Amino acid sequence: MTTSFNLAEARGFVLDMDGVLYHGNVAIPGAREFLEDLTAAGIPWRLLTNNASATPEQYVEKLASMDIRAEPEQIMTSSLATAAYVKHLAPNGARVYIIGGDGIQEAIRDQGFEVVACPPADFVVVGIDWSVTYDKLKWAALCIRGGAQFIGTNGDKTFPHSDGIIPGNGAQLAFLQAATDVTPTIIGKPQPEIFKSTVWQMGTPVEQTAMVGDRLDTDILGASTAGMPTIMVLSGVHTQADVATAVAQPTLIMDDIAALDKAWRAARG
Repeated sequence: MTTSFNLAEARGFVLDMDGVLYHGNVAIPGAREFLEDLTAAGIPWRLLTNNASATPEQYVEKLASMDIRAEPEQIMTSSLATAAYVKHLAPNGARVYIIGGDGIQEAIRDQGFEVVACPPADFVVVGIDWSVTYDKLKWAALCIRGGAQFIGTNGDKTFPHSDGIIPGNGAQLAFLQAATDVTPTIIGKPQPEIFKSTVWQMGTPVEQTAMVGDRLDTDILGASTAGMPTIMVLSGVHTQADVATAVAQPTLIMDDIAALDKAWRAARG
């Protein structure tokens, strides 16, 4: 752990959710307390997830079921960022084939696109789909081979779950890339733009807004590239041993969110 960033100087926090606040549907001890402590101190925070399966409102409900309070505007998903990206490229009415849950389905429809069930399509957008089938992947591959632009909400190969580390959206993208020889454009973490837009929404200085995450290849790498101090918690995918070979080194390392809350309160005196 380095000490180049003083926690007491943090003007805001951006936190990943899976592996940081909870595993599956089970809250990690200290998650609710840390967010409540930040709110009580007037420190703004946002939750930033690569998981495109749910809407912000659904995440609010999920968090509430674990006694963690959040508002929809405090949640940024890769679905929202992906829909905004497609909107930048294409006019209303463009045809989009989607693999993914409510989060990406709703975000794409809200931008005025036509969601299609088979070729032809102008875009193929892929987010994590917990009920993905061979047929869904087949039609996506045929759309891509037909000229559709191939976009992934995120490239996470794995996903921290209460059952263990399971396949993530990157595994779905790898299937389609192997079947089409087309490399997808990735929108979510570790792309720095999603971090910057989240911080801009908060109105805090990038260099004084800390990213809290469990993945070195997405949370830590992307936030570091965006110019944010980073805090890695060891409650999710990556371990202390993984840090030695990481492209981007975290500014601080904590065991979990409870340890971070304790260290943050101690730094503030």
